This record gives sequence, structure tokens and C-alpha cells, in this order.
Amino acid sequence: MADKCPVDHGSHSSDQSCPVDHKSRTTWASVLPGSSHTYPVNASSLSTEREVSSIPRTDNGNWVYPSEAQFFAAMARKNHNPHAPDMKTIIPIHNAVNERAWSELMKWESGRGGEKCGGVKLVTFKGRPNDLTPKARLMTLLGYSAPFDRHDWVVERCGTRIRYVIDFYTGRGAGPSSNNVSFYLDVRPALDNWEGVKMRAENIWQDWFGSVRSSNTPSQS
Repeated sequence: MADKCPVDHGSHSSDQSCPVDHKSRTTWASVLPGSSHTYPVNASSLSTEREVSSIPRTDNGNWVYPSEAQFFAAMARKNHNPHAPDMKTIIPIHNAVNERAWSELMKWESGRGGEKCGGVKLVTFKGRPNDLTPKARLMTLLGYSAPFDRHDWVVERCGTRIRYVIDFYTGRGAGPSSNNVSFYLDVRPALDNWEGVKMRAENIWQDWFGSVRSSNTPSQS
């Protein structure tokens, strides 16, 4: 039975809660609308309903996202001064962004045979907001903004485990002064094993030479 959300939010774990990575959660709150304002805390008004994700687990079922009440309680335990009304904004965005992360990950997995053994499944996950990936570090040296968060997800495809790195960037219109929140996700296999290296190399080959073949193909019209 699914009992957690598909993002590592910290060290707490139980059948009834989704743990929260408090450093990462504070970072996310800073880029969401309304999080910088002061509200009277009314935790009793928060929903306890949890949304089932589309992300499969290895032990049957799918991962389940935290409820508003769980999210609030986990932040409050670490004295991060959460605001109850913010949960109604944070939770839908949190869930939607992670669904998009899985969708982007599955684009990499398309055509690699995972469907032959029940589909690709998420095994483990870890939030690493303070650890820049080599690519993100290079991009910041070139003058680009650094990602505000990073996650590492390990998936299993027919017995093969692949670690994916996800860098989260804010898009135009995001920030405490705007109600238009947008995110850019850079999802790719990590280069820590042969499978990841092969997938990245194949993607580069397709991007370069696939586009060349397409442009050189005469029109059929």
C-alpha cells in the first residue's frame, strides 16, 4: 500500500505521514506566492486528505502525497513557522511539479523496455537542496541562475537501477511578489553508471544527428 510522497522531505517516516525536508521546504516556500506574508495560524482548518500520485512503487501501489495538515505539522515540528493558509497553495504546486518530474523522467525511459516487466518504478528519493550538480555549477559560472532545489530519484527498470538528477528552477513571474508561479525542471540520468552514460550519449546523438537527418529528408508534400 502506498504511504509516502515521491520526494524525500527528511528523516521522519511512518505509515501515516509524509516526511518533510525542512531546508528544501523552506526554500520552496520562499518562491511560492503568499509565503512571505504573516497569517494567523489555524491548523485545524487544514485538510487531511491525501492525493495518490501517478508514480509507481516497487512494492505495489503508487506513492501518496502529504495532506495539508501533514505538511504543516512536519514544518512546525522543526520550528519553521509555517502559515496554515499557505498549505492550500504549496500542496497543489508540490504535487503538480513532482508529477511533471515523473513525466520528464519517463520520456527518458520511453522505449527502453520497462513495460515488459510491469513498468518503471520509483525506488528511493532524496532531496539535496544544498548540493549543486556539476551541470548546475557550470551554468552558474556562465552567468545563469542556480536551481533553488535538487532531488535525486532512483528508479528500477526490469532489475536495473538508474539514478536521475532533477534540478528545479523558477521561471518568469515566480517569486513572493507574483501570483504567477512557473518552474523549469532539468531531469536527466546521473553519470554514475554505464546505463546513465549510455542514455545521455544516445540523447546527444539523437539531438544532433537525428535533427540533421530530419532536416535533410525531402518533403513528401
